[in-house]
Amino acid sequence: MEGFGCRVVEDESSSYGSVCREGLSMRNWMIIIGTLFLVLAGCTSNKEAVTLPDNIPEHVSEKDFEEIDWERKAEPFADGNMIGNENKTGVIGMDQPSLEGQKWMWHLWGVEDTELTVVGYHRESGTVHQILAGAWTIPLGGENNGADSHAPSSVIVPKKGEWAMLVYTGDSLFDTLIYEIEK
Repeated sequence: MEGFGCRVVEDESSSYGSVCREGLSMRNWMIIIGTLFLVLAGCTSNKEAVTLPDNIPEHVSEKDFEEIDWERKAEPFADGNMIGNENKTGVIGMDQPSLEGQKWMWHLWGVEDTELTVVGYHRESGTVHQILAGAWTIPLGGENNGADSHAPSSVIVPKKGEWAMLVYTGDSLFDTLIYEIEK
């Protein structure tokens, strides 16, 4: 312990045995070192890295999955006809059974003349899936139902559970929709 800036001496009057005369007792040093160890161990993450499918579009990044806010659930709006994040992204049809295929109509605000990529992330399994049937990416059309752009699609959600639908426009992450898919 002398390397910690103290001179160790035996002190019979101390209940701790050896003490640092010019600094902290050895017991206090051990508490400090133990606390630092616990803090550093607590800062490491048990999250496993997300594995992206080989055929996923290049603009999709593993970092996008780290930033999912699971507390920001998609909500009904537009008289309950759409479910999503109001004035950003809404979907008609997601409240219908989607495990064996369904039609969803995507609506986006503030976006025109680009492509739509949808990437599904299943929270429980930590797996990434293509949600749009037949392709990762589809073209967006013009205005519809008050949105600046829209796209009809066929989707297949491969399993029940909580899903993050990462919505990309062009090459950029535009929005994330958190859905609970039960059937």
